[in-house]
Amino acid sequence: MPAGAPLDGGSEPAASTPAARITSRPRPEAIDVTKRQSRTPGGRAPASGAGDHVFGKQWGWDLEITRYSDFDLPTYVGPVSFSKLPWITDAAELAARGVDVAIVGAPYDDMVTHRPGSRFGPRAIREAQYTSGGFNSLQLDVRPFEELTVVDAGDANVVPASYERGHAAIYQKVREVAATGAIPIVFGGDHSITWPSASAIAEVRRPGSIGIVHFDAHADTAPDTWGQLAAHGSPMRRLIESGAVDGRNFVQIGLRGYWPPTEVLEWMHEHGLRWHLMTEIEARGAEAVIDDAIAEALDGPDAIYLSVDIDVVDPGSAPGTGTPEPGGMLPRELLRAIRRIVGRVELAGMDIVEVAPPYDWAESTAMLANRCALEAISALAVKRRAGNAVRFAGLVTGSGVRAK
Repeated sequence: MPAGAPLDGGSEPAASTPAARITSRPRPEAIDVTKRQSRTPGGRAPASGAGDHVFGKQWGWDLEITRYSDFDLPTYVGPVSFSKLPWITDAAELAARGVDVAIVGAPYDDMVTHRPGSRFGPRAIREAQYTSGGFNSLQLDVRPFEELTVVDAGDANVVPASYERGHAAIYQKVREVAATGAIPIVFGGDHSITWPSASAIAEVRRPGSIGIVHFDAHADTAPDTWGQLAAHGSPMRRLIESGAVDGRNFVQIGLRGYWPPTEVLEWMHEHGLRWHLMTEIEARGAEAVIDDAIAEALDGPDAIYLSVDIDVVDPGSAPGTGTPEPGGMLPRELLRAIRRIVGRVELAGMDIVEVAPPYDWAESTAMLANRCALEAISALAVKRRAGNAVRFAGLVTGSGVRAK
C-alpha cells in the first residue's frame, strides 16, 4: 500500500480527493507484547523483566472458575453419550452397579432395501438433545435419573459389509447387557437388527416368554427380499419362524401404504398376529387403538419387547428415514403411546430404528427418536417410584453374571 493511503482500505473515494491533499493517518501505537498487561484488556501495566510472560494473568484468565462435571455441561461439550450419562461397556460393571436401563447402539444398515444411512442413527439420536444435568419429565412429573440407574453401554462391535457378523455382534452385545438384569434400549440401525436383538432378549428371559409391540408403517414379515432372508423387511417373520416369539404375541400398530401383499397378510393371519392399520387410528382415534393394543400385549406373554420404527410417524414430522410413507402418526401420539404401554407392561427391551440422518432436517427425526427413549425411561421411573421392580431378576447366565 503506498504511503499516505487510507488505512481503512480506501473508504474515501480517491477521485474526489486530490492526491496532493491526502494526508497519512497516525499509526496506532503498537502493543509491546514483551510487557505484562493489566488484568483489563486495553489497560497497560508497568514493564517487568524481559521474558516475564504470564498471559493468563495478563488477560484475567487465571481467575477461579466453577468446574462442572461432564454430566452437567452443555450437550455439545465433552464426550457423546445418551443424556451425557456414564459410558460403561463392561458387563460386570453394569451388574455391579445394578443398572436399570442401558442404551445400546446398533450402527448397522447393510440390510436396507431403499435409502441407506441409518448406520449413523445411534450417534444422531444420542446427540439430538439440548438438556443436560438432571431431567424432569413434565409429562409424568418424575425425575427419571433420580429414580433409575441409567447408563450408555456403547455400541455393538459392528463393521460394514458383513451382515452375518453384524447381526452376531448385535445379538452378543444385547444379550450381554440383558443378562445383567438391565433393560436394553437399542438405537438402530435398520430394522433387521430387531431379529438378533429380540432373540437375545427372548433367550435371556427363558423359560418365560416375550411378546412384541411393533410400531411401523410396514409389517416387516416378508418371506425374503430378493432371496435375502435377513433384510429389514423380514425380522418379524424370522422371529416367529425361529420360535423366539409366538405369532399370537405380536401386536402391530400404524401399518399403511401399499405393502405387504395379500399372501403375506394371509401368513400373518395364519400365525395369529394382530395388527392395527392407520385407517383404524383415523377412524377410532389413537387412544382407543392403543387401549386395545395394550390389552392384546398383556394377553399371553410374560414381558414385552417394544420395537419402534420411526417411519410409523408421518414423514412431515420425521423425514429422516429410509422408507418414508405419508399419512402416519403424529409425534405426540407416538410419545403418549410409549408412555402408556411401558407404564402398563413389563418391559424386557426396546429398540428405536430406521433413523437415517442424511435425510433429516433440523434433527427433527433424531430428536423424536431421542424422546421415544426418554419417555420409556420416564415411564419406568414412575414404576420404580411406586415401589415396583424394573430390572429383570433372572437366572445365572452362561458368563456367570447373575441378574439382580
